[in-house]
Amino acid sequence: MARKFLYFIAICVVLVIAALLALRFWARDLTEIAFVPTAEFSPQPPLEANIYSDLSMWISRPGMGAGNPVNWLPQGLPEESGETLHAAVFFIHPTSYLEKAKWNAPLDDAVSRERAALFVQGMASPFNRSADIWAPRYRQAAFGAFLTDAPPSQMALDAAYRDLLEAFEFFLGTVDKSAPIVLAGHSQGAYHLRRLMRDRVAGTPLAGRIAAAYVIGWPVSIDHDLPQMGLPACTTSAQPGCVMSWMSYGEPADNEMLLDGYARWPGLDGQDLAGTPFLCTNPLTGTSGGKAGADDNLGTLVPDVKAKTGRLVPRMVPARCGEDGFLSIGEPPEMGPYVLPGNNYHLYDIPLFWANLRADFARRVTAWQPEP
Repeated sequence: MARKFLYFIAICVVLVIAALLALRFWARDLTEIAFVPTAEFSPQPPLEANIYSDLSMWISRPGMGAGNPVNWLPQGLPEESGETLHAAVFFIHPTSYLEKAKWNAPLDDAVSRERAALFVQGMASPFNRSADIWAPRYRQAAFGAFLTDAPPSQMALDAAYRDLLEAFEFFLGTVDKSAPIVLAGHSQGAYHLRRLMRDRVAGTPLAGRIAAAYVIGWPVSIDHDLPQMGLPACTTSAQPGCVMSWMSYGEPADNEMLLDGYARWPGLDGQDLAGTPFLCTNPLTGTSGGKAGADDNLGTLVPDVKAKTGRLVPRMVPARCGEDGFLSIGEPPEMGPYVLPGNNYHLYDIPLFWANLRADFARRVTAWQPEP
C-alpha cells in the first residue's frame, strides 16, 4: 500500500512539472486557445444617431444619481479639503468581455456590463473630485482580440473605436466649454485613447484644453505614438497638458509575452514597434522615469473582491521605472486573485497608486490655465 501511495505521489509530481513546463513553453498558445474567439467576425452596424444622449449608454455621467459607480470612495481615505474641481473627465474602461462567442461585446451582455461598472468604480474614482465624469459603454473588442494578429482582431478594435468616437463627440458637445478636459483609459481603453488623441486632439484647439492624459496599461511608444498624440510626456509633477503612462510588474518580472504583443501592433504612425522604447511615468512622483520608495505612496487600493469594495493602505508599494520601460513595484504585494502570470499587475495599474493618482489629477487640473 505504501509503495502504491509513493507511485501516486510520483505521478502527481510528474504531472505538475509537466503542467508548469507547458505553461512556460506554450503559455501563449494555451492562452489563445482559451480566449481567442472561434466565431466568424460579424461587422458591427452603425449605432443609432445621437444614441449617446441616452443615459443607458453611459456607465457614468453627470445626472445619474446614487447609482453612479464613479462616486464610490474607499475605506481609509483621509478627509479632504478643497472645492470640487472644475474639469470634465472622459474615461474609457478596460476590456470586460472575456467570452469567445463574439469578437465584439454586445451592449446588453450582463456579465461584461457588471465587470465594466466595477472597473469604473475602482479605476475612475480617483477623479471624482470632479462632478463631471463620463465613462461610455461601447462594443469593446473581446479580450482574445489582443492575443492574435488574425484580421478579425483589428476589425473588432476598429468597430469599438467607432463607438468611442461617437461618445467622445457627444461628450465634447455637452460639457462646459470653459472647463479643462482630462482624458483617461486603461488597457483596451488606453489603446483606443492613443488613437483618439491622434485623431481628435493633435494639432487642434482641443489640445489646449487637455489638463492631463492618463494612458495607463498600454505601451505608448516614445518614437511612434507620443509625437502623434499632440501632447508631450509629463516631466514634472504639476505640469498640465501632458501624458502619463505605466505598466506595473512585481519582481522578478517576466514580460516576454507583453513585449511580443507590443511588437505585434504598429505605432500610431504606422511604423513597426519591435525593440522601440515606450513611456514610463512614475505615478508616485508624476515624472518620467526615476524611482520612489513606498513612503511616497499615499495609498494603495486593496480590493475586497467578494464585497466589491476596498480600502486604502498607505506606504504599501514603491515604484521604479526600469530601463526596459516597465514600472517595477518590487516584491509582489498581496492584491488578490487577479495578478497575471509573470508578476504582471496589469489589473492593478491604477489601484496600486490610487491616492497618488487622485493627488496628481488635482495638481494638473489646478495648474491648467486657459490660453489668453
